[in-house]
Amino acid sequence: MADRRTRPAPRPPEGTPPRAELARQARQVLADAVRVARWAAVDRSTVTGPGTARERAAAALGLTPPQVHTAWDRARLAGLVEIHGDTVRPGWRLRAWDRDDSAALRGWVALLDAWSLAHPAPPGAEPAAVAEVVEAVPQVLSLLQLSAGPVLVPALLDLLRQRVAELREQRCEVPYPDAGPDAGPDAGPGAGQAAPAPDGTAKPPAPDALPGLLDWALEGLASVGALTLGDGQATLTPLGNWAVWVKLEQICVAAQSPAGHIEQSAEDMLRGCVRLTPGPARAEYRAWLAARPAGKAVTELLAVARGDDALLRGLAFEALRVVGAAAEAEVRAAAGEPSLRPYALLWLAEHEGADPDEAPDVLTREETTWLWVDTAAAVVDHGESDLLVRHLESAVQGTVPALLDEVRRVGHPRTVQVLVALAAAHPDPALAKAVRRAAFQVHTGGS
Repeated sequence: MADRRTRPAPRPPEGTPPRAELARQARQVLADAVRVARWAAVDRSTVTGPGTARERAAAALGLTPPQVHTAWDRARLAGLVEIHGDTVRPGWRLRAWDRDDSAALRGWVALLDAWSLAHPAPPGAEPAAVAEVVEAVPQVLSLLQLSAGPVLVPALLDLLRQRVAELREQRCEVPYPDAGPDAGPDAGPGAGQAAPAPDGTAKPPAPDALPGLLDWALEGLASVGALTLGDGQATLTPLGNWAVWVKLEQICVAAQSPAGHIEQSAEDMLRGCVRLTPGPARAEYRAWLAARPAGKAVTELLAVARGDDALLRGLAFEALRVVGAAAEAEVRAAAGEPSLRPYALLWLAEHEGADPDEAPDVLTREETTWLWVDTAAAVVDHGESDLLVRHLESAVQGTVPALLDEVRRVGHPRTVQVLVALAAAHPDPALAKAVRRAAFQVHTGGS
């Protein structure tokens, strides 16, 4: 059996345009969304619902109010804006839109992932059937890519029916005995299955909704630039072709987890990375992240960061650096929590383009001292005594008395343990005595 750690990632499809050309196409799809986002960021107004803001935007940009509404919706889905209450701020992707191809491509992929929100389902469609179609769309896109050209809609419908039937089988749904000859085993919810009514009785079967929902899905994917439609067939655009390849590459990366922590919780995965060097650890983060939705992964990592283990807190933010823009909103919110604030501010500074060596400048003196204590706590729990002594040299205060004075004031919950461990490890008796005295004063509340 081949070593999965050396399994090659899939190559881009033959004929894939250069990255710069793909980014140009992504910018073209989102051109109106960018215009509306920039207008809203300057006006500081959310362009939602009928009213003066939408009318002002339409007049300023030469668009109709419905066009403004659509563009605003796409700007939000693509992560071009951040909404804080009633105030709009430009997101990272919008700030980097013209100079960073990654910003354009990530924004477009975010819109593609949210195609079913950008193109609402037909009125009256069964929510369960809509959810099944959305879940089956990746297989439809994979068929389009494998075909490397137009695919007839009936062939896509056959695949959709097969995939929906598989999804229902996985949920162990029981076929409805009287669905009728035209419904088929993969008709909409209520057809081919006994869907319970609110009173617990079985509802009568609904007609096969899949053909109409397939049309809706194809129209939605076309509306965001993933495919083109015509003459009863669908064809992936270069952007759509590239996006499907990116998804396949992520699956391949997930299969190459070097340490085998893909299916574990965020905490267990990070604990498994404690002894890894930075390169292999990042590979493990990438594999773990590729195997789950970005939002869920970010939530799990921040939950670990809120725990008592300072080392895992630092590793969680290293993993969040691998997540990138998808973590920005939650990291920004985490900056309001004292225990996460220094890590979050450093993450945001680096995410916004600051040099890693200069990023610490965004921290106040108090935040820098708090981070020093937290890092020392990680060393106490997981490192060697000589590392703790060397960590003393990284303090910004310049002198031990100044450091001890500020450490006492920041109120880190591990201050006493850190100072006691430092006193025990330091070879200088006089300095060790001063540190022990500081630990005693913190413990007793003295000065």
